[in-house]
Amino acid sequence: MNRRDFLLSTPAAWAAPPPFQAEKSGLRITGVRLVRTRSRRPPAPPYTPAPGSWSASNAEIANPMSIYPKYKPSRSLFYPDPGKLGDFWVEITTDKGVKGYGRGGTAGGAIAEGHLAKLLVGEDPFDVEKLWDIMWRSTLYYGRAGAVVHAISGCDIALWDLIGNALATPVYKLLGGATKERIPAYATGNEVEQNVKLGFKRMKLAIPCGPADGIEGMRKNAELAGRARQALGRDGDLMLDCWMAWTETYTLEMAAMLEPHRVYWMEECLQPHEYEAFGRLNVQIKSTRIATGEHEYTVYGFRQLLEHRSASIWQPDIHWCGGVTEARRIAALASAYDIPVIPHSGGEQDSLHFVMATRNSPWAEMVFPPAPGGPEEVYRRYLEDHNLTAGPEGLYTRPGDKPGFGWDFEVAY
Repeated sequence: MNRRDFLLSTPAAWAAPPPFQAEKSGLRITGVRLVRTRSRRPPAPPYTPAPGSWSASNAEIANPMSIYPKYKPSRSLFYPDPGKLGDFWVEITTDKGVKGYGRGGTAGGAIAEGHLAKLLVGEDPFDVEKLWDIMWRSTLYYGRAGAVVHAISGCDIALWDLIGNALATPVYKLLGGATKERIPAYATGNEVEQNVKLGFKRMKLAIPCGPADGIEGMRKNAELAGRARQALGRDGDLMLDCWMAWTETYTLEMAAMLEPHRVYWMEECLQPHEYEAFGRLNVQIKSTRIATGEHEYTVYGFRQLLEHRSASIWQPDIHWCGGVTEARRIAALASAYDIPVIPHSGGEQDSLHFVMATRNSPWAEMVFPPAPGGPEEVYRRYLEDHNLTAGPEGLYTRPGDKPGFGWDFEVAY
């Protein structure tokens, strides 16, 4: 079955092409290149986090490399050089001067500029569905996941930004308009008391320990969850990010230990390809929900999650999974099975447009709010920069109404 037949045979076909795609824009893509961006706003004042805080302690976070002592202390010890293989920004230009910008994931920049650029130049940027398919088919022989889909993601996001700029319309309106007045936000990070002080009533912890830390590590995980539950109170939502570090048995044991703390979900407990094991956990664990998908690619990967009943919550990242175009298909597939789609880093400026326009995308993730110990301006700026406002569910956010994604940065070539 080819891609078109698969999509038409599933609820993913409900992610119909947007109405503007039937029209010719009168634009032609003239360039695709990598750029560097810098916010126009001056940075918030620097400060040293308060002694004893999570940020000040350089605490470990469990990860797949925790089994190797050399790499256990920090993810930075095994991450690639960000200057060579980090995230990237791509600029797409047209013959009428309209531009679009998008960010893609690790190691995708060289592919975007070295391969995808020549496929996009000369095309109508409004043909976003066709262009996605061209990028996908042309890279099948060496891609389908990882850096190649990171490259497609960045280019696709830039196309949506360009279309919004051409039509003087925010992207969420291009995607069908607002499905909610504002988006409940949750904080990711272990500055537990500071996050509550900021106003969050939903919080996700970066779990510090995995199987390599034994029973003592399990106790540390449980103690952190207990502390967060106490800070949030009985009614706040508490989630755990396990970042591919656990095993199936360890997850079952941790779920039992954590049951008194009423955890809303446990995220990415296993490595992404463990579809069957995720499915077993999803059936056996009754005290919480299983969430995953941050490191999954395209609707095909999420079909694997569906077929194995691997998760109750899906978490694509639009910068990695295939961009806005593919995230729409993923969400459409999920909606037919009443599966919430809560994107990884969903509180970022571009992701918010997707969340706002997607009926089954209820929350936005705010990653690592500022640590305690800073001047008041730091926290005021954080709330302003992320458009966070208070309400009955804690803090809320929403995308802006400027054209495209509303980027506010300077571009360096």
